[in-house]
Amino acid sequence: MEELKQEQNKDFIRQRVEADIEAGKNHGKVVTRFPPEPNGYLHIGHAKAFCIDFGIAEEYGGRCHLRLDDTNPEKEDVEYIESIKEDIHWMGFDWGEHLYFASDYFAKLYEYAVELIKKGGAYVCDLSPDQIREYRGTLTRPGKDSPFRNRTVEENLDLFERMRAGEFEEGACVLRAKIDMSSPNINLRDPALYRIKKVTHHRTGDTWCIYPMYDFAHSLSDAIEGITHSLCSLEFENNRPLYEWFLAQLDVPGHPQQIEFARLNLTYTIMSKRKLLKLVQEKIVKGWDDPRMPTLCGLRRRGYTAASIRTFIEKCGVAKVNSVADIALLEHCLREELNKTAPRVMAVLKPLKVIIDDYPEDKVEMLEAENNPEDQNSGARQLPFSREVYIEQDDFMEDPPKKFYRLSPGKEIRLKHAYYIKCCRVVKDENTGQIKELHCTYDPASKGGWTDDGRVVRGTSHWVSVAHAVRAEIRLYDHLFTKENPDDAEEGGSFLDNINPESQELLASCLVEPGLKTAKPGERFQFLRQGYFCLDPDSTGEHLVFNRTVTLRDTWSRIQKAQQQKS
Repeated sequence: MEELKQEQNKDFIRQRVEADIEAGKNHGKVVTRFPPEPNGYLHIGHAKAFCIDFGIAEEYGGRCHLRLDDTNPEKEDVEYIESIKEDIHWMGFDWGEHLYFASDYFAKLYEYAVELIKKGGAYVCDLSPDQIREYRGTLTRPGKDSPFRNRTVEENLDLFERMRAGEFEEGACVLRAKIDMSSPNINLRDPALYRIKKVTHHRTGDTWCIYPMYDFAHSLSDAIEGITHSLCSLEFENNRPLYEWFLAQLDVPGHPQQIEFARLNLTYTIMSKRKLLKLVQEKIVKGWDDPRMPTLCGLRRRGYTAASIRTFIEKCGVAKVNSVADIALLEHCLREELNKTAPRVMAVLKPLKVIIDDYPEDKVEMLEAENNPEDQNSGARQLPFSREVYIEQDDFMEDPPKKFYRLSPGKEIRLKHAYYIKCCRVVKDENTGQIKELHCTYDPASKGGWTDDGRVVRGTSHWVSVAHAVRAEIRLYDHLFTKENPDDAEEGGSFLDNINPESQELLASCLVEPGLKTAKPGERFQFLRQGYFCLDPDSTGEHLVFNRTVTLRDTWSRIQKAQQQKS
């Protein structure tokens, strides 16, 4: 019964792979691949794809190739290649010796194109790009044949060789497959196989001036590498007949099976690499690794962990129908992990000085503070406490409303890990009227934040010692877009109209406890009552910079509770 339940819980891709193994297909082997185009940085949507590719291969004792689809040298860059490799490794996957490039197969792909011409399956077309689009027809109107469709095999071979030799200018002609201009699937209406691009390639230099189109290169590269299961997102479903057509027409060493799954979409997030590039180029963000970006390097810089992203992807599941995941679920997965692993520390974002009048002026006391109550092995640290401390400005109100449990005149609060203090006097700036400092008294019997007399103090504030505090810059981040669907713009507008002007807030005069001075970039902490933060790579020994990774408030938990109450 348990085995049956586990089988039913498996997604449709795993069920298909297991059926192929059981039937002895591909001699029981499983070989997948992740084929990104190196024209940008990977984002969390790509992470879902390669988690499936690498995960299924590992689960069934196979292997997964990393193949860079470098067939468009105009948009590709070595920087992107290195970032792709770094991001996949960071997420916990490795391709071993199986790193490939589509450009590895340029010579073989050219041979396949020649073979297709000889079989009467391809021709050189002199129509302009606009004319090709016009001839292709629409979803409701069939296309019409190119006037160059019936060229002889000999003429096509000669023209294609001359394309290869660089005799023609860009856009003068293309090599097209000869399939069916009346097909209801537009992808089968004589798609382009090769185009002329007189651009230097990052790996092949100027060896080639013609480059294969994605569909042609992709299917045949899969076959060359012995891929058994070509897993891709749902937008390639209509391309599958073309994928199959190439494999059927040519003498290839293998016949991979293309299987499509729903891509990952996320609220308040753009997943288009073209649009992400626009954000970078127009300096709306500070680069691909801006902590507001959904790129893996941006999420890493913000403080996300690879494990939390993998957990999120697992919770989203593998489906056949596109949907949109709530970004609150991603944040929930991160909180769940950081709650168990992140050390608790104290940081004051908007400082207000408190002077404890009856505490000895020259005394510095070391107080013990637990590092993480969720981790019994995390130990404790020593915090310096002195007569003057900083608390948050929001933790004091001169004329508080009911149920305000922080500090106010005549009221008492607990300083975390320290003492009870009571506010006796408020000092204001004579010119502005703003509060400069508070004068308080303390209860020596409340050391550690507790007393034996049974009195109840409901408010607790975090703090840092004035004499020992370390200055830090803290960057607070929110969603980059104001709408759940950023593409939902007014008529004539664009996704850029939905940019959140308050997606970033910089606080330059924050103060943190002294132990953070030795923190390393990438380390994550829970700032008590503030959220989870990560030390940014911009930090130096003299200038600490922290990014807020996520707030403490868990929206997803509230959503789940509301759903449970409704049901």
